[in-house]
Amino acid sequence: MNVEVLKKISQIDGIRLGVAASGERYQNRNDLMVIELSEGTSCKALFTKNAFCAAPVSVARRHLDAQVSTRYLIVNAGNANAGTGEGGLKDAKEICSILAKAADCSVESVLPFSTGVIGQFLDTKPFGKAIEDCLLNLSADNWVEAGKAIMTTDTRLKAISTTVDLNGTIITVTGIAKGSGMIKPDMATMLAFVATDAALSPAMVKSVCEEAANVSFNRITVDGDTSTNDAFVLMATGARQNKKIIKDSDEFRVLAETICMVCTELAKDIVRDGEGATKLATITVFGEEEEERSRVAYAVAESPLVKTALFASDANWGRILAAVGRSIEPTTRLEDININVSGLPLVKNGQPVVSKNSDAIDQAFAQSEIEFSIYLNDGTLSTSVWTCDYSYEYVRINAEYRT
Repeated sequence: MNVEVLKKISQIDGIRLGVAASGERYQNRNDLMVIELSEGTSCKALFTKNAFCAAPVSVARRHLDAQVSTRYLIVNAGNANAGTGEGGLKDAKEICSILAKAADCSVESVLPFSTGVIGQFLDTKPFGKAIEDCLLNLSADNWVEAGKAIMTTDTRLKAISTTVDLNGTIITVTGIAKGSGMIKPDMATMLAFVATDAALSPAMVKSVCEEAANVSFNRITVDGDTSTNDAFVLMATGARQNKKIIKDSDEFRVLAETICMVCTELAKDIVRDGEGATKLATITVFGEEEEERSRVAYAVAESPLVKTALFASDANWGRILAAVGRSIEPTTRLEDININVSGLPLVKNGQPVVSKNSDAIDQAFAQSEIEFSIYLNDGTLSTSVWTCDYSYEYVRINAEYRT
């Protein structure tokens, strides 16, 4: 399914966003964002599976478990509030309390999110004034500013909008995300917030949220590290429809596919903006077993040797073959392996292809977006993973992250 991306980020009826500068870490920029959800909005969130999840993740999970309608999301950038023990939990709860009091809602109806440096306590003193500022400038048109406010090492905004016609009703889907390093989600993404004005029940929002995460944010890797703070939130306000969509109906499938495509584009944009990245690589593995396809795809996508070769535009496909070999079942025969780059054969039946297209292959490796197809056997099922290269800049960014 092809989704037409709108040139302008569109508002979602029932969603307002506000931004402010807390100064907790960054100076002279907005680093705090609040999303207000209208009454009746269905909301689902997925979180990191990192065993040492951040304090706001723990608090957000508890608030969702309280089964109180979510009315506000609050996100601070610069400090992850992770690895901070009981003090971190207290700070996350305090931020929720400040917002709840200012917005006149229950504490459990607020979900907190943080992103930034791990292992530093969050100074909550600036948040009182900053939260007031966020509420004062709440606007349906603030998606772009909200996307900028949650950036850390990101170099560009990640935002997308599209529309879909559901039996004569034009439904909008808009999303923002942040992420550049420490990227290998194991549930959803770094931080991503996607909303639609369609009417979906909480159960359907949960179903679509999980489906979208599995085909998008769970299929990307920049450096193989799963963050302590990953979260993906899907919101459905129902502002454009009087009746909720029926599950498993044609309308439901079309909308679900649209949301999946929005999430996929956001996920790929995160990889494009990987710390120091110059290339986006799609690794597609064909085979019979899903677990093996996924294992092989990630082995190639996370290989430092493959990633540095990509940066150098070096057609050193032997590194790809080696990564495949260490991740497949030991019974797999080399002669069953075929590898292509952008449609050009590199390996056929386990042997190098002596090709007159060497210039075309070199050119394919030099492109900013590269596609690899790996065939394990005669299987026609496929799994794709998106990754990027490793550059000198990646080392510099992470070496200087706290300075």
